[in-house]
Amino acid sequence: MLKIILQSKRSIVPFNEPARDLRVLNKPLWLHQRDVLAPYTTHEMELPSGAPMPQTREPCIAYRDNLFFDSGYIQAFITEAQKSSGPVRAAFSINDPAFREHILPLSLSYTPAGDLYLADLWYYPNGPEPGAEPLVIDLLAREVGYYHVPLYMASKQGDLVYQVPLRSLIAIDSWVHIFIADTVFGLFGRGARFEERLNRDLGFKLKVLGAALYEGRQVLNCSQVVQVGRNCVIDPDAVIHGPTTIGDNVTIGANAVIENCIIGDNVNISQGCQLMLSVIGDGTFLPFRASTFMTTIMDNSLVAQNTCLQMCVVGRNTFVGAGSTWTDFNLLSAEIKARDGNGALRTSNRPVLGGCIGHNCRIGAGMIVFPARMIESDVVLFSSKERRVIDRDIYYEDSDHLKLSVAHLHSRMYPRPGEGGGESW
Repeated sequence: MLKIILQSKRSIVPFNEPARDLRVLNKPLWLHQRDVLAPYTTHEMELPSGAPMPQTREPCIAYRDNLFFDSGYIQAFITEAQKSSGPVRAAFSINDPAFREHILPLSLSYTPAGDLYLADLWYYPNGPEPGAEPLVIDLLAREVGYYHVPLYMASKQGDLVYQVPLRSLIAIDSWVHIFIADTVFGLFGRGARFEERLNRDLGFKLKVLGAALYEGRQVLNCSQVVQVGRNCVIDPDAVIHGPTTIGDNVTIGANAVIENCIIGDNVNISQGCQLMLSVIGDGTFLPFRASTFMTTIMDNSLVAQNTCLQMCVVGRNTFVGAGSTWTDFNLLSAEIKARDGNGALRTSNRPVLGGCIGHNCRIGAGMIVFPARMIESDVVLFSSKERRVIDRDIYYEDSDHLKLSVAHLHSRMYPRPGEGGGESW
């Protein structure tokens, strides 16, 4: 089968990069797409925006390169598509709770068609042709609680829930969609699929229980649930609960607590760190007592000691200073707005949401950041009496280093589209 990749020109703020180059589940999105489709396709073709579709009669699957999908969705989509006599296009029903709650907000990529929304994913049994019929795949969403807000703090909210799908498809149009893809559809989804398999597959359940008995561990600590790579050094006092995946050459210090995470290669997690439902990219360094909760950190970043990141997304090659806090909750229950792919502020449909830091940033110690605020790539923020609370989005022009004669020491690596290549000021 031929794979046709349709390029998306949209740059995702605050990273100033297209979605295909951003990491989702600790892989560049383009690589994740390739791996998921590898069992079905034999060769590929990449088309720039606006280019005509190729003239061929062989079966094709075509998709926009800002789409995140998992193997469960693709398997169901191709299976159902092959039952049809003509071309089909992926579609969502507005009644699907995962689509309505998590996929549609802040999106720009779906085409309304009555009660359906069409996604940029097609199957052509006889080569590209017009007239594709909508194909709705049930995401198999289930409600999963994740947070309890006391009623005296938020009169409209008690237990907060996600609509977690067992099959995932989402267009990355905003940094919030990276959070959804990694945390809700990725980590929560993996846990939901694990529980579903335990209930459905007696052989798998016995295999997990047998491993736990043989290793003398609790079920959530055994090797069937916690997968550890090569050349790892893990202190015996560390607590690791699965489902968790740990890459190669990882060091985990004493009293670290890790629950349901993806840890990349060459990561150093020092003493007393607490990581929950987080994706930690390759080469990341977390000094002692750094904490992450439902947070994505891309490759080669450092989050210093006593810093707490909640429901955040952090780009690559970024430093976050000690004792900083990214808040995720409006005390007066006001709705949280975030930037969509066009940079417009829109409701995020999230009662709690952290912030986002771009690539190649340097953030000083002791910062307090309001919910859903962004810091653009290449920004440097110094700690000062004037700069302790971040209550608005920070762009490159606001960077503190531009005021100094030594500004050339920090190069701009990720300019906005149309502003030229990286440069030193």
